[in-house]
Amino acid sequence: MDEGERLVHASSFGAAAVAYAEHRPDYAQRAVRWALEGAPGVRVLDLGAGTGKLTATLVALGVDVVAVEPDPAMSSELRRALTGIGALQGVRVLSGSAEEIPLGDGAVDVVVAGNAMHWFDMAVAGSEIARVLAPNGVLAGLWNVMDDGVEWVEGLAEVSGSAAIGPRDTPASWRAETAGMHLPKTGAARFSSPEQAEFPHGQRRTADSLVATLGTRAGMLVMPDEEREATLGRIRAYLASRPETARGEFTLPMRTAVLRVRRR
Repeated sequence: MDEGERLVHASSFGAAAVAYAEHRPDYAQRAVRWALEGAPGVRVLDLGAGTGKLTATLVALGVDVVAVEPDPAMSSELRRALTGIGALQGVRVLSGSAEEIPLGDGAVDVVVAGNAMHWFDMAVAGSEIARVLAPNGVLAGLWNVMDDGVEWVEGLAEVSGSAAIGPRDTPASWRAETAGMHLPKTGAARFSSPEQAEFPHGQRRTADSLVATLGTRAGMLVMPDEEREATLGRIRAYLASRPETARGEFTLPMRTAVLRVRRR
């Protein structure tokens, strides 16, 4: 994806902020604990915080959270989510981006990004992240990926196409895509070699709500309406044909995958 496409995809979520908040999954708590492991303190920046899916998990773990998000519609849903769990007063929610973080030098011990790091311009964001991290601080990207080791999920990926289930959306593709390409490109010597880990996760869905979830993917949001409806129709038909997903609720097998580096 070239820079123009990246910007279009990255800015597509605001129009679907309500659906994103309703349908996107949270993150496995074990994965978030691993992301924070070994940090020098508990000051955490959730960068590209979106509607607060990762922020809420951080709050549950009792860390001091600052959430930074560039899109006002996504921030509005984030505040709504934090209000719902009684945590709005305990979390600073700031307007900003990975390329322009509104915090001082060494302000946080950990920077995390939930399904967002691949949208950062690391040529700029790498230096910004290094700037706000304390010495020995941690940078961790987290992604929820579908476990295509399960036969019906593998079939779903084939039917859905790359706009709905693309790079980073299954374990093997995530490992390849995050092996190095999403790490800071400026000042990279200030970060350790990357570590990858995956943790079991799942999301309760129905066929309709899984279709809605896939409809919030960036590739789907920027797709022409006719093509989008045709793709969602194929997904509906596939889910209706499978005994695992045709009736009622089921668990979508997932993993929360984490890429972690440390600031030297």
